Amino acid sequence: MENREDIIRRIGVGLEEIRPFLKSDGGDISFLGLDEDGTVHVKLHGACTGCSVNQMTLKSGVEMTVKKHAPEVQKVVEEDLPQNA
Repeated sequence: MENREDIIRRIGVGLEEIRPFLKSDGGDISFLGLDEDGTVHVKLHGACTGCSVNQMTLKSGVEMTVKKHAPEVQKVVEEDLPQNA
């Protein structure tokens, strides 16, 4: 993957763009990593965890916005980390 640092920076721009919408519903998102195959790993927080529409939010909102800024991204997946991690 070319220019990994720039791709990660642009992923951050996309996440910052979607963050206000998540926060307005009591949630948030954290970037966890980028795989060589273009998979972005994120963690949803607050009201987003356990929300019945969080997978729709992840695909329709987060993934679409991240791909707008970083077209190299293939998909965005949520990591299910323990609460104390």
